Amino acid sequence: MPARLRAFVALELDPGVQSRIGDLIAQLQPSIDGVRWVAPKSLHVTVRFLGYAPPAALVQLQGPLAEAAARCPPADAPVRGLGIFPERGSPRVLWLGIAVPPAFAGLQAECERAAVAAGFPPEPRAFRPHLTLARWSRHDRRPPLPPAELGVARLERLVLFRSEPRRTGSLYTPLAAFPLVGPPPDAVR
Repeated sequence: MPARLRAFVALELDPGVQSRIGDLIAQLQPSIDGVRWVAPKSLHVTVRFLGYAPPAALVQLQGPLAEAAARCPPADAPVRGLGIFPERGSPRVLWLGIAVPPAFAGLQAECERAAVAAGFPPEPRAFRPHLTLARWSRHDRRPPLPPAELGVARLERLVLFRSEPRRTGSLYTPLAAFPLVGPPPDAVR
């Protein structure tokens, strides 16, 4: 086991939406140059990027992540709208929007608190749920983007992933998965 692992916490996407996003990527590829596309099976909604961490910190994080996931109900989230980060200047990331329900802001806040308690520095950026489709490797002009409506994604699991950067794109390996359960039906009133 390496002394430090690159890791992140994410919401896993269902295979149906991954397939629809794969079709969208195939449509976009001929019109957008100079990018490295993400494999549809690797797509996820990053909740908290952790960076390089000792395995012990990742183990310490698992209990609080399980508790946070247990308090958040599974949900369907609309997947629509293409965009580019940053909002101005040379493009770096092509993203697809995903409108997570309000309960997921609470899930993200709990994941942030758990990460800080496990020794990770606070995340200074606001949570902006999205799916990264591609990354530019050079300065380029901003391409026009077509509308994109892909239905809904079923969000049912929070996953702690290991990320291994490779020349062909990062390899993501689940280290632990936590089902989204939500409060018992009689607790919701």
